[in-house]
Amino acid sequence: MTTTAGASGSARNWTFLTNHAHVLLAIARNPTARLRDVAEEVGVTERAAQAIVADLEAGGYLRRTRVGRRNEYTVNPRGHFRHPAESDRQVGDLLALFTVDGAEASPGS
Repeated sequence: MTTTAGASGSARNWTFLTNHAHVLLAIARNPTARLRDVAEEVGVTERAAQAIVADLEAGGYLRRTRVGRRNEYTVNPRGHFRHPAESDRQVGDLLALFTVDGAEASPGS
């Protein structure tokens, strides 16, 4: 994570992508990943990763399917960004930038 000095001289950490974007990208790269592994990759707690996945599911950005004892996720690349400034763009555009094969990041989408 990048550290910059704020106006008061204190260090501030920030990134261009939110934790929601990082979780979505991690799942797009590995649709059968355990949430524990996603949380570690993103740098959040497993509980935070669970809450983010719940948000993404509720927003229609991914779907969870139970396969045996594991979950498998399907990302919806046609979902639109939530912020008004980017609402005309689909999350598939972001996935294409950060995944090896963004167009096929999720089977059946």
